[in-house]
Amino acid sequence: MTFDRSIKIAPSILAADFANFGAECEAIEAQGADWVHVDVMDGHFVPNISFGPTTCAAIRPHIKGIMDVHLMIAPVDPYIDAFANAGADFITAHVEAGAHIHRTLQAIRGAGAKAGVALNPGTPASAVEHLLDITDLVCVMTVNPGFGGQKFIDMSDKIKTLRAMIGDRPIHIEIDGGVDVNTAPTVAQAGADVLVAGSAVFRGGSVSNPGPYGDNIRAIREAATGVYV
Repeated sequence: MTFDRSIKIAPSILAADFANFGAECEAIEAQGADWVHVDVMDGHFVPNISFGPTTCAAIRPHIKGIMDVHLMIAPVDPYIDAFANAGADFITAHVEAGAHIHRTLQAIRGAGAKAGVALNPGTPASAVEHLLDITDLVCVMTVNPGFGGQKFIDMSDKIKTLRAMIGDRPIHIEIDGGVDVNTAPTVAQAGADVLVAGSAVFRGGSVSNPGPYGDNIRAIREAATGVYV
């Protein structure tokens, strides 16, 4: 897995057709998605329930590229091996989900996955300052986690702070929540390189009519590309 800071679009399958996940994953990749983002929610850490490691294992054969698994669950540690064994390339845990996030990141790497750490809107960038040497991705939430389709919360200052803290370390900055053609330039200019988008990608398309997926992905990429190098 080669590191680069080019803009990557990671559609969230939370906005896909739940009855047709495999075909949806194939469709978005064929239409230009760089990563496939899987939002895992437990009804405890966040007020919604989505899916777990068995779903990840089921869709893994349908994903040629990166499966990016975002764990909005607490506790995290007991489930790391299950998601790693399901084929997750990145596993991201929230810094707010437990008292020992350093141990969690070590465990994710120990399971063979890339380690991500997520920050809720109310959590400052400084919360990950001492984690960067064992982190492969920082996910900045630009909505309060739990539901798709929420209004974007501008976290530009936090993103800029993180980008400065990261320096030349090979760490992705991912944005999750409310990303579309209007907000993509803002987060890209601040220093993000992985843009998670749900409804903004899946809107207007379907497995039988995937063209709109490609149109939406290209529009988001074009809005963001070239803004930050």
